[in-house]
Amino acid sequence: MTLRSILSLCAALVLAACVTAPPPPPARPPVTPTPTPPVTPTPSMPSTPPRPTGPVAKAPVPASDADAKYIPVTWAALPGWNTANLAEGFSAFSESCKALGKRAGWRASCDAAAQVDARQPDAVRQFYQTRFTPYRLSDGDKLQGLVTGYYEPLLRGDSQRSARGRYPIYAPPADLLTVDLASIYPELKNLRLRGRVQGNKVVPYWTRSEIEAGRGVERAEVLAWVEDPIELFFLQVQGSGRVELANGELMRVGYADQNGFPYKSIGKWLIDKGELTAGQATMQGIQAWAQANPARLAELLNSNPSYVFFRRLNNTQGGPLGALGVPLTDGYSMAVDPRYTPLGAPVWLSTSYPMSNQPLQRLMYAQDTGGAIRGAVRADFFWGFGREAGEQAGRMKQTGEMWIILPKGMTPAQAMAGGR
Repeated sequence: MTLRSILSLCAALVLAACVTAPPPPPARPPVTPTPTPPVTPTPSMPSTPPRPTGPVAKAPVPASDADAKYIPVTWAALPGWNTANLAEGFSAFSESCKALGKRAGWRASCDAAAQVDARQPDAVRQFYQTRFTPYRLSDGDKLQGLVTGYYEPLLRGDSQRSARGRYPIYAPPADLLTVDLASIYPELKNLRLRGRVQGNKVVPYWTRSEIEAGRGVERAEVLAWVEDPIELFFLQVQGSGRVELANGELMRVGYADQNGFPYKSIGKWLIDKGELTAGQATMQGIQAWAQANPARLAELLNSNPSYVFFRRLNNTQGGPLGALGVPLTDGYSMAVDPRYTPLGAPVWLSTSYPMSNQPLQRLMYAQDTGGAIRGAVRADFFWGFGREAGEQAGRMKQTGEMWIILPKGMTPAQAMAGGR
């Protein structure tokens, strides 16, 4: 098959919404973490420091939707750095090092981190300031971007279909086909096709409404049955969660695969229909609308053709596994676009708390991805597990700024190449 025919196939499946960015398992699904449309940025965000001078490194990974630049700065340019308690969340760097420590460019820093007294904020600050360089991340001249939130939900359900559990959490169906073309055409490494075989052709996989009607999942494994369809929908949005079974046991599930269709915001659908205003279209607002309009719930959910399949996770303690393959840390892990921010790297984030002007300036760790997390200055803040975390995540839609922090001597291009 020629490259031209491959590209024609890609184009055909794109039109059918069957091309997605390939999230390395167990990455979060290619769906929007907070299904609400963009809103006007908080007007009283912390003031932006003067743009520093110095050489600007262009993004090493080509992309059509961002013009990423990396500007080396001093530590004083990071708002809130000098007063932050860097000991809080430092354990998340140890988690990153489980993956980064295997790479030559990171190994020395990870070894040194193991010798730091993590109880002492000044010791952690000294570690970073002597061994790392911060780079201001921008999209062309745009220094600010969108910061949303996500969390790990708790659902009630059962291991068998019952009055308590009526809605299935499916494992990937046997007929779901994934075509990865990178080994043949490296220039297509950011494309992964999903579909099914029909005769001698690969065609788009079934849509959400078709799957809900039983297409493709007749023989798929059901991991659990849950009681609330809107909670199941938001489990697919978040990409991982726990199910409390009837016997009291907790089952953790995580993203396994997806039907190939891009997520379409149900919040935007409600706004377009005049059902909610932009300010009401938070996760909580959507849940309230669903409870008040049960007869239209299927219409709402099927407006989004994307469908996510799950796998059972063995780790029942700590955070869910992110795309880096390590457990996420509440309040210190975040999802990024890995085309511009290297997975595992520390990232200084300057934003504000949900629906407020209160500054939220913190050293975070890029340990996860999401299909809706696209762009050079784009982050998804992991709030943790349960209802309170969900309240924060569902309301978070702030502006923010990012600085990636790399070992001295490592260029952004080297970091994006894996830091090997």
